[in-house]
Amino acid sequence: MPTSTVVVGSVVGLHARPAAIIAAAVNETGEEVTMAIPGGDPVDAGSAMLIMALGAALGDPVEVSSPSQSAHDRIAALVTQDLSA
Repeated sequence: MPTSTVVVGSVVGLHARPAAIIAAAVNETGEEVTMAIPGGDPVDAGSAMLIMALGAALGDPVEVSSPSQSAHDRIAALVTQDLSA
C-alpha cells in the first residue's frame, strides 16, 4: 500500500477549509485513503472532522496511505499545498 510522510503546507494547518477540500478529494476518488500523525492511529481522510481531529499544524508531518497509488498521490499533494485561502 502506497504510504508516504508529507509536510502540512496550509498556514492554518489541517483546519476546516483544508480538511474539507482534502475530504472532498478523497470522496471523489472513490478509494480508501487514511491519514495519521506519525506513530498515531490512522483516520479516514474522507471525513473532514477526522482530519481536523489530527490537530496537524503548518509544518507537521502527516502519513498518507491508500491502496490506490493515484489516490495516494493526489491527497499527499493536497496536504502539502496551502489550502487555507
